[in-house]
Amino acid sequence: MSFTVFLGNLPTWVTADDIRQWLTAEDLVADAVKVIRNHETQESKGFAFVEAPTNDEMQSIIRRFDRAPLEDRLLRANAAQPPKGKDARGPQPAVAPNAVRAAQQQRPPERRKRGGRQREQSPRSAFANELAKVL
Repeated sequence: MSFTVFLGNLPTWVTADDIRQWLTAEDLVADAVKVIRNHETQESKGFAFVEAPTNDEMQSIIRRFDRAPLEDRLLRANAAQPPKGKDARGPQPAVAPNAVRAAQQQRPPERRKRGGRQREQSPRSAFANELAKVL
């Protein structure tokens, strides 16, 4: 099980080594520290993730660094949320091909007009009527 701390509102100059030094100075232990950087400029995005070995260590890091002053800002520290995106949703149930066909058969058939593109609906407001006349 992973015990990860989100450490935010960091100045852009902060490196992973800086965070490790802060943790060592407070007698806190971290398995890994990752400062998140912009892929193009390699500048820090202002937040990092710190992996703690235990839940107690994670809570200690959060207590020490949440709302801690650094320069003209207050740091934010809390338990990291699971990543969002494709991988975070978990496995998607497979849909049987027969179910797809059944859903398509229940849908009313689309009506197509002959002669190219479909015409737009008539305008609904007086302004739209005037605009349609001009165009």
